[in-house]
This record gives sequence, structure tokens and C-alpha cells, in this order.
Amino acid sequence: MLGRALEVFGTHGYRATSMLDLAAGTGVQRGSLYHAYGGKEQLFLKVFGDYSGRFLAEAARELRRADKRAALLAFFDFCVRTFTAGAPSRGCLSTRTAVDAGTDVPAVQAAVRGFLGDLEDVVRDGLAAVDGDLTVDLAAAARLVVTTTRGLAVLERAHYGPAELRDTAATLVTALTGDPLPGR
Repeated sequence: MLGRALEVFGTHGYRATSMLDLAAGTGVQRGSLYHAYGGKEQLFLKVFGDYSGRFLAEAARELRRADKRAALLAFFDFCVRTFTAGAPSRGCLSTRTAVDAGTDVPAVQAAVRGFLGDLEDVVRDGLAAVDGDLTVDLAAAARLVVTTTRGLAVLERAHYGPAELRDTAATLVTALTGDPLPGR
């Protein structure tokens, strides 16, 4: 049921999703959703918490590579795969929610900001655990990487393809590691 709710939020965005949409998308009566979760905000927070936990765990796995360049390329590839999955593509729930919900829903805003902070920690810790140097300090690199993932998510919504997104990420990896990619 939560997976179907995630699809509804992913398709419509937080603001445009109604409890009627959630009931139709999950096959659960609206009254039962209210009883189980309390409302749209609470259901979103549950769904987003599950989604972000899985995303962070997979991101940490992708960063486990032999060196920083390989770790960053694998991480960005994972992000691009996530943003471009589905037909039509789903994009990025956290970026869409940050833009969509803005400051209107403080608990949702806090959840997204918490996720982005956690993602920064995952990237920093992942990069600290692998060989290689960076052209900036580790904390700055992690923040720049997370910021770039948000930009890639916006570019995906503007119909940039996976190859273009990966190329943009590869440029950042080159800037951060000082190692040009083969063929560049």
C-alpha cells in the first residue's frame, strides 16, 4: 500500500495529491487512510521516510568503490537511474517536494531538509572511506555533490536524457578529483 502511495505522490507531487487520489491509487478507502495515517501529510511523511531510508542505503552502497572517482561516478549513475526510472520517468521525489511544498508544510519541509542533510553525511562518509584525493575539502565536496544531484533532478524534469545527466555529473567528478575521464 505504501509503495502505491509513493507512486501517487511521485506522479502528482505533494501539493497536487489529494486524499481521493491516494484512495484511488492505493485501493484503500479514504476513511481507512485517515484512520491509519491521520491525513495526507502524515501519510506522505511515512512514505517519504521509507523512500528516503532506502535511497540513502543504496547511495551508501554505491559509494563503496576502490577510489573517490569511481565512487562518485557510481553514486551519480545511481541517482540518474533513480530520476529516470519509469515511463514516464518519476524524477526525484525530494527535489519535487522541496519545490512543490515550499515552506507551506513545515513538517514536510523538515523531512526533505533532513533527508538532504543525511544524504550529505552519506556522501561525506562514503568518500572518506575510499582512496584518492579531492580538490576541495570533504565537507565542501559532499555539499557540492548533493547540490548537483538536485540540479540533475531539475534537468531531468526539463527532459535532459540520462546521457546528458551523466555527462554533467562526470564533469563535476573531474573537477572534484582532478582526474580526467577517459576520452576527455
